[in-house]
Amino acid sequence: MPLDDLPDWLPAWCAEQLGDEPVSVLFELRQMSAVFGLRLAGGRDVVVKARQDDGRAASCVAAQAHLAERGFPCARPLTPAVGVGALAVHAEESRPGGELLRGNSPDVAVRYAAVFARLMAELAEVTVAPPLPNPRWVRWDHTDSGVWPAIAELDDRDQGAVPANIVDTAGRVRKRILATDLPCALGHADFEAQNLRWHDGDVWAVHDWDSLAWQPEAALAGAACGAFSSASPPTLAPIESSAAFLTAYQDLRGRRFTAEEQEIAWAASLWPAAHNARWEAVHGDPPVSCDAVRAQAAERLRRANA
Repeated sequence: MPLDDLPDWLPAWCAEQLGDEPVSVLFELRQMSAVFGLRLAGGRDVVVKARQDDGRAASCVAAQAHLAERGFPCARPLTPAVGVGALAVHAEESRPGGELLRGNSPDVAVRYAAVFARLMAELAEVTVAPPLPNPRWVRWDHTDSGVWPAIAELDDRDQGAVPANIVDTAGRVRKRILATDLPCALGHADFEAQNLRWHDGDVWAVHDWDSLAWQPEAALAGAACGAFSSASPPTLAPIESSAAFLTAYQDLRGRRFTAEEQEIAWAASLWPAAHNARWEAVHGDPPVSCDAVRAQAAERLRRANA
């Protein structure tokens, strides 16, 4: 990407916040946020992230900074979240390298559970304003009408394309989770293989700190146990692997979930996959998550008492 194609505000922002203007663009990614890998005039490589300012960014960046300071494997923020018009922008160190850990076996699940347990233990020591609203793929606590949270890019499409079993599953999951009064905790809500990198058998980096959420710990662990193996496209891990994840997570946290927490974890394991299945259906994508939910929903809902 040529420098001239950068947003007009970005070079001056770098000069003001980082003390140098960019001299080259290493990469650019655009999904829910815009991410720019930049080399600055002084030789540093940095990553600048810009997203719509919905009030979540300040807490997410502050929590990421806390973990980085304590030695958790994540990129260290170089600035807080700064308002630029309607955007929230921050810079962080570049942390390239590492490989994806692929697979969805119980053994792989245990390795991911160990990272998630460490992450949740560290976040339990962080005090920030809850990063609300929660990311839409774990926003079962929304106050919008109907089963799904309001998402214009999905709501504007043909909802008749969404299979009835997906809507029914999401409704039952939401009803079960909303019936609990478990306290909320800070946690990573997009704990997928594509957001982690590994080196020599150890986790090297956990990315996507924009996806912190404020939900019950059991629900966050449940969402992670279903999503940990997802790269692209996302899917749902096998039930036995989700069970191995949850067992290992509890062992490493040194506390067994109550019966209520077990049910909430299994309910939450289905919501991200149901959200992804809806996305597939309204976009006409291959039904990867749709098929996984269809195959697994009955057993996961039974374990959730939903």
